[in-house]
Amino acid sequence: MITALIDILAAIIIKVISLTSYGGVFFLMLLESCGIPLPSEIIMPFSGFLVSESRLAFWPVVLAGTIGNLAGSLLAYWIGAQGGRPFLERYGKYFLISMHDLDVADHWFQKHGNLMAFAGRLLPVVRTYISFSAGIARMNTVKFSFYTFLGALPWSILFTWFGVKMGANWQLVREKLHDFDLLIAGLILIAIVWYVWRHLKHRKASL
Repeated sequence: MITALIDILAAIIIKVISLTSYGGVFFLMLLESCGIPLPSEIIMPFSGFLVSESRLAFWPVVLAGTIGNLAGSLLAYWIGAQGGRPFLERYGKYFLISMHDLDVADHWFQKHGNLMAFAGRLLPVVRTYISFSAGIARMNTVKFSFYTFLGALPWSILFTWFGVKMGANWQLVREKLHDFDLLIAGLILIAIVWYVWRHLKHRKASL
């Protein structure tokens, strides 16, 4: 099921970039960065393959991907800033998110937001949703933009380069990263389970 879905997404990505070139790279990376599940591990390597075919140029591809990533991240940040905090303040208790949790998240982003925005761009799965959290925590927008760009740039360079080097075998990049994606997703799941268990334990103790 998941493999079939990835194949469909890959076909869409290939079609869009083939028809719209750099604009397609920008648009797809924008969508990926604001939460739409379009894997950049397909977008950038395929673009790199087109570079190897001399249909696109390396640095314009990298810049299109990086700026698209920043644009999508700012959109996700804005959504988190405008609607995320009020929503969680009102309904967070139904998701086991308390005001204390929101205050802790704010503190973490105020203290470590630069590192979180930068490092989050370099991790599959996390990189797609870190911007919502930064928006909810109202991280400084200028700093968020700067460190998001710094994190997105090496990601775009690396995966475009992979596509160039692997040529027609560019899809192997995604296949080789599959296990790493599962590891990251597994760690996130463990963190969620621990978070729920901790809250239920504290709630039971307070009764």
